[in-house]
Amino acid sequence: MKQKIIYLLLLILSIGLLSCSDGPINKITIQNLADGDVYLNFRGSQIEILSQSTVVLQDINKGEYEYETVFSLPYGITDFGSQGDMTGTFVLRAGTKISVIYSSVTDEGKYTIYASVTTSDDLSEGILPDPIGN
Repeated sequence: MKQKIIYLLLLILSIGLLSCSDGPINKITIQNLADGDVYLNFRGSQIEILSQSTVVLQDINKGEYEYETVFSLPYGITDFGSQGDMTGTFVLRAGTKISVIYSSVTDEGKYTIYASVTTSDDLSEGILPDPIGN
């Protein structure tokens, strides 16, 4: 009889501990394929992503977080530009995975850095159907 009570208590305890989980973990992967280093200003911190490296941020609470990208120029470059998602807002729900990829091109002495952000979340929620039927 004591064993049944112990097993029942263990079962209740394990179910209770499982229900304390906040849900799936949010993750942001930042890959820098650019020739220069990149610095991501995110949640009041500056995250350095060296050229040709990857940084993974995990266990980020659900919410909306602004970010901004700062970058360094390769040696000898004086003209530069940027394109893509250099600034914006990360929207994190339960289990969101975000991928940020930086790349660059140097053409006739001009350095251009590109940023691309994709997310695993379905962003079609709340979008009304096309009234024309296209």
